[in-house]
Amino acid sequence: MSQDARWAVNLAAARQFHAREGHLLAPRKAVEVVGGVEHKLGAFLDNAHRRAAKLSPQRRADLDQLGMRWS
Repeated sequence: MSQDARWAVNLAAARQFHAREGHLLAPRKAVEVVGGVEHKLGAFLDNAHRRAAKLSPQRRADLDQLGMRWS
């Protein structure tokens, strides 16, 4: 799976979590099921937060739309 495809799936998991919970404050071990497949949402969000400076403006904007807290 390409990096872009992995990002898209993790973003879909983040959107699903946000729609249900109203925030992106998932614990590191949180898992979200999308299309019958488990995705490690908590690890994805934690890694995105740690690598915020290296994310493309579009990827940052994608998470900003869901209310990602960067600090």
